Amino acid sequence: MPFRPLTIERLAVWILFILLFAMAVRVPLDTDTWWHLRSGKAILDEGKIPTRDEFSHTLRGEDWIDQSWLAQIALYGSYKLTGGDGNPADSGTIGLALFTAILATAGMALIYRMCAGNVYSKMFILVIGAATAAIFWTPRPQMFSFLLSTIVLYLLYLYKYKQIDRLWLIPVMMILWANLHAGFAIGFIYLFGFLGGEAVGNLLDKKDEQAVNWKRLQKVGLVTLVSIFALSLNPYGPQMIWYPFRTAGIQTLNLFIQEWRSPDFKMVQTWPFLILLAAVIVFGNRTRHRLAWSDLALTAGTALLALWASRNIAVFAVVATPALSRQVDAWLTERNWQLTPSRQPTASQVRLNWILLIVVLFAALAKIGSTLTTEQVKENQEEFLPVEAAEYLRENNPTGPMFNEYNWGGYFIFAVPDIPVFVDGRTDLYDDTFLKDYFRATLGTKEWRKPLDKYDIRLVVVDKTSALATLLREKPDEWRPVHEDDLAAIFERITPTEQN
Repeated sequence: MPFRPLTIERLAVWILFILLFAMAVRVPLDTDTWWHLRSGKAILDEGKIPTRDEFSHTLRGEDWIDQSWLAQIALYGSYKLTGGDGNPADSGTIGLALFTAILATAGMALIYRMCAGNVYSKMFILVIGAATAAIFWTPRPQMFSFLLSTIVLYLLYLYKYKQIDRLWLIPVMMILWANLHAGFAIGFIYLFGFLGGEAVGNLLDKKDEQAVNWKRLQKVGLVTLVSIFALSLNPYGPQMIWYPFRTAGIQTLNLFIQEWRSPDFKMVQTWPFLILLAAVIVFGNRTRHRLAWSDLALTAGTALLALWASRNIAVFAVVATPALSRQVDAWLTERNWQLTPSRQPTASQVRLNWILLIVVLFAALAKIGSTLTTEQVKENQEEFLPVEAAEYLRENNPTGPMFNEYNWGGYFIFAVPDIPVFVDGRTDLYDDTFLKDYFRATLGTKEWRKPLDKYDIRLVVVDKTSALATLLREKPDEWRPVHEDDLAAIFERITPTEQN
């Protein structure tokens, strides 16, 4: 293949993805990241996939489906590759951040390939889509779901718009997905949305030349059915098929856990979602070119899911970005506003383009380097994670059992491995009854004492501004404050002997 000169258009695309990669590199601050790392380490150390809980004292020994075991190995491997050695602020964060950015950028590259229009309109729309999906980007197994969901949609795109049949890859991919993350449900959302949309199109819009006819649609249905059975090929067997429903059915999640609640539009990070949603609605009504029925089903359906739970915003971004690009391209074409590619560049122009590319590349590397310095990582983690509380627990090893904040449990599993947690982000393990016990205590209800007595709690580590912290301060004859920092307060129960 002859070498293609670096035109302005190609330069623009390179710069776009370099900047997207740099944007996706972030300090790992999600507390669930850390219990995934601890699990990945345990799998490699022990040579087996866990089937029972070993991290909490409340449900220790209970059956547990570690549905992200393969992703945990990959995450821990990326952590160790850059020198991670058990300290959340060590150089291992570089591997986590870069691995996350690779998965995010690869997913956006596939979305870009599905977009229609000229380079510049596609770039502009992709930036909005990336800003929307970025709310999802964090070093967790869900990043594999992000990438794999874009692959599923890309295979459906090839089948519908390019007449290229690679559907056989979907069941194979579902086997891998079922061992990486329970987000495989996203793939089926896309498959069923595509099937439903195209079926409606065949029934109501028989003149649509791009509609997938019934015969070809049957193959999509068959692939979907085979993919469902393919999910059984994992260490836990067929129960993985209904696993996502089990997690989604925990009512407490929808009431108290932020990512399972509707988006808070006062938060700046949700604004790109609003912009993307508004753009889809506006351009869907400003052009004679109508959205394909499958695009309509997918964008409308995932928009409803995103409005129901903010964790679904990226699910919407994946389908809405290429759908919007097709509408924008049609709108521009109807007004004859299409930009034509620049002429063949001269040798001096090519050299200048290369210089610009190199400058941008080094600027992005500088940004990444400054983000992932040990000092910057530690500063960011101390702002959002209970770093000082973990240091106190490691140094003093106080007597448990411990009661801890839900959002901090995952971090403590990794940072304080010798003290089992009360609760953490493994919502599949903790059911509604247990989580209600937790919130009964931490919210300071009338029965706040019962969970602490039920589990014989001797150590409490909570947000210093929480209702429970306030209540414990008011009981100096029962609870002794032993540590407080900008985020956390730690209390020890006073024994009857000490009271006397």
